[in-house]
Parts: sequence; structure tokens; C-alpha cells
Amino acid sequence: MPKVTYVDHDGTEHAIDVPVGENVMRGALYNNIEGIVGECGGALSCATCHCYVDEAWTGKVGGPATDEERELLEAAASEVKPTSRLSCQIEMSDELDGLVVRLPEAQY
Repeated sequence: MPKVTYVDHDGTEHAIDVPVGENVMRGALYNNIEGIVGECGGALSCATCHCYVDEAWTGKVGGPATDEERELLEAAASEVKPTSRLSCQIEMSDELDGLVVRLPEAQY
């Protein structure tokens, strides 16, 4: 099972096994990672699963955010960066084993 490392705003790391086919947001929710809220359940209608994909992984997760994802991030997330993604839009695969995502200070 591929592993994702969630890095809290304070630097605390949580390495979690996330099943292939599941998304990064649900991996966090199922494992009580506090930096991901996921209010819409992955319906691409909020930005409470905002994360920063580690630069080494941006190409492997499908590149930067889609236009729809970027619009939502810019409208509803704080401190959007070039590596910002909605974790509900990153589906796990064996190729993403070792993925590192950093969490913002707060979700809005």
C-alpha cells in the first residue's frame, strides 16, 4: 500500500498508508490528520482539504491544479501557492508511494 507523509504546519510528520484508488483527503480523514477538514467530502465544492504538494511530487500527482481546482483554491483557500492542490483531487496509485504533502496553518 502506498504511503503518504502529511506534514503539519509546525513540521510534525504523519506517515500513513493510503489504499490505491483512494484520495489523499480521505487518507487524512480516516487517520485523524487534523490539518485536513474535507467539509464537502471530496465533491470539489470547498477548499478545506487544501495542501501543498512537495515540489518533487508535483509532476507525479498530475501536475498543477486544474482550472476548476485553481479557481476554488483562489476563492476559498488561504495562502495559495504554485504547489497548492485540493487533496480530494489526488488519487493514490502505486507510483505515489512516498508522496509528501504539507498542510497550511488553517483551512477556511
